[in-house]
Amino acid sequence: MPDIHPFMWFDTEAEEAARFYVSVFPNSRILDVTRYGASGPGPEGAAMTVRYSLDGTEFTALNGGPAHAGFNLGVSFVVPCESTEEVDHYWSALTEGGEESSCGWLKDKFGLSWQIVPTGLGELLGDPDPGRARRAMEAMLQMKKLDLTAMAAAAAGPEA
Repeated sequence: MPDIHPFMWFDTEAEEAARFYVSVFPNSRILDVTRYGASGPGPEGAAMTVRYSLDGTEFTALNGGPAHAGFNLGVSFVVPCESTEEVDHYWSALTEGGEESSCGWLKDKFGLSWQIVPTGLGELLGDPDPGRARRAMEAMLQMKKLDLTAMAAAAAGPEA
């Protein structure tokens, strides 16, 4: 199977975005930057494409101008987090200059959507006890950044 990886169209911020993402995620690096030459269509010397790796997943960012630049909630990147500290780190870094949404979703300063998800969320929301699952879901729907401990406490109910 071919190696499939995300390709993102930016107006002019591809290199800035790639450097930002590489600074946020461990084991990440810029792999290659291709620059526009004298023939354009971008300014000579400006980044045309930037290939980078975020902890082993390769991405490509293009400075393609405003025609197709921009992102929407139809595509987002999920960051599974093993601890509250990881949730806090990614939430804080990626919302800086961006905006918080609900239920663990956010948009970074480039408008790209991310889901910061604590591991264990699926088990909590899929609890075989429908009352526990409902209470966990109700708690989650009130949150921006997900707090698995608070959701588990809500799932346990008032008697816990």
